[in-house]
Amino acid sequence: MRSLQELIDKNEPGWTFVKEWIDSANNKVEILPVDNAKAEESLFKIQVTTRSPMGAIVYMTGGLLIDNGWIRILGSGSNKMKRTLPDWNKGKTLEEFGLPTPFLLIADDAIGGFYLLNGGGLGDDIEKVSYFSPDSLDYEPLDVTYTEFLDFCFNNNLDEFYQGYRRTNWKDKVSELSADKVFNFYPPLWTEEGKDLTKSLRKAVIAD
Repeated sequence: MRSLQELIDKNEPGWTFVKEWIDSANNKVEILPVDNAKAEESLFKIQVTTRSPMGAIVYMTGGLLIDNGWIRILGSGSNKMKRTLPDWNKGKTLEEFGLPTPFLLIADDAIGGFYLLNGGGLGDDIEKVSYFSPDSLDYEPLDVTYTEFLDFCFNNNLDEFYQGYRRTNWKDKVSELSADKVFNFYPPLWTEEGKDLTKSLRKAVIAD
């Protein structure tokens, strides 16, 4: 594993670009405060340099909340979102830190969907992001890199992407939802009965 000093790029830090993208974003982006000790620990565990957008987000933020917290991009954790990128993957996609992984969980959303970066376990589109949809229980290739995924979160029409899954008062409900929890629906979203959210029961559960 590379040392922390090797992972921190002081000459070309990726955060310079990420912060510019956030400042010009069409969608609301909340930067969660960073704890320096946790940031260093998380960066070392995930073994990504700060020259990359992923490394920059891990090292410089506790995570990013998109659209009132509808999408949660993992960083190094904070009081508002305690999950970190490396620790949330440990036991799911990572057996040991520093080892190759078939895919990496990089973000989730309020309805229980996951965004995954393909490391070879999701087909041939390596380094591309897929969405695990709770309404189909299938991996849907988005054909975007991690950097392009950030642009998707910052500027894409998320109302259109999540069409049918945002109730009229969704902003208020999501704002009240912990960033470490998701809405669980009954009947499940993947059933025919679960397609009509006006008839569904909704409960906040720990993101697992």
